[in-house]
Amino acid sequence: MPELDNRVKHLMYKGKPLVRENNIMCYGDMDDDYILFMMILSNKTMETPNGKKEEVPDMVLTQVLGREPGKPGHTKIVKQWTKNGLCDALDVGIVTLDRLNSKGE
Repeated sequence: MPELDNRVKHLMYKGKPLVRENNIMCYGDMDDDYILFMMILSNKTMETPNGKKEEVPDMVLTQVLGREPGKPGHTKIVKQWTKNGLCDALDVGIVTLDRLNSKGE
């Protein structure tokens, strides 16, 4: 279960900040070389077990961005893909981030 970090008041997931505003999400440590950027492109309505209808992310554009200062934004994209569902996008993104960030150590 995600928890709030008392120092910065961001939602923490697997030890790194996960920040969302509207349909944009960013995940990762700003001290790392790469971060994850996700944009929810579409939503779908699902019914919960108690019969309530909820909007959930459907199609998610995911990008791994390098954090090189001074470079234009479009040149910072290292990898990009789309996934059905936020869980799939986040799972693949975290694996990719871990691999890329561990290369620099």
